This record gives sequence, structure tokens and C-alpha cells, in this order.
Amino acid sequence: MMDPSLNVLGGPLEPCSTEPLTGFFRNGCCDTGPADRGSHTVCAVMTAEFLALSKYLGNDLSTPRPEFRFPGLKPGDRWCLCAARFLQACEEGAAPQVNLAATHRRALDVVPLELLRAHALQPEG
Repeated sequence: MMDPSLNVLGGPLEPCSTEPLTGFFRNGCCDTGPADRGSHTVCAVMTAEFLALSKYLGNDLSTPRPEFRFPGLKPGDRWCLCAARFLQACEEGAAPQVNLAATHRRALDVVPLELLRAHALQPEG
């Protein structure tokens, strides 16, 4: 079961990444629903700094895990992050950039829109 696919700007949720394939539902989008307890809703562009922080905090996103069909992430990859981890990265000064059009509106339950906008890939039209 999925929540409506809307982004933080109020429009249709755009895809985040199909290479590598991301999303709680592994559909390339940061869709969410009741089963997604981590709120994998923020479409972020990975940086070496963020990947190092995530690994330090116990979530190694850079090491491939073939048994889970996970290729490992590298700088430049887009990935649906947990909203709380994005917020934590902001507090640590290591937040990646965000694709607002591909970030699910449920991210706003955790992260203020102003903070997401401050890390946007590109200014809004």
C-alpha cells in the first residue's frame, strides 16, 4: 500500500533513480506507505562526505551487497534517503543535495521544506 505519489512542491512525484534502482518499493521513486517505517522519502545525490557519515553512523551505503541486489553507492548516485538521516546529515554539516521534484511530500513530516530548499539541486522556477 502506497501513499499518493506527490512531491514536496505539490506536484507529481518524479523518479529519483533507476540506476541504481532506489526507493522503499524499488520502483525508482521515493514513494512511501505505512510499511516504510524509515520514511525513505528524500531523493538525494550522494557525496563522499555523506557516504562517509552514513557509514560512520552504522549504515554503510557504499559497500556492494550482492545478496540484497545492492550495488553500493558512489558520489553522484541518486538515492531515496530516510528523512531522519537527511536531517541528521544537515545537523552534522554533511547533507547531500536534494531533488525536490523527486522528494515525497511525506518527508515534510520530518524535514522542514525550508531545509530541503536550502539543499536543492537547482533553484525553483
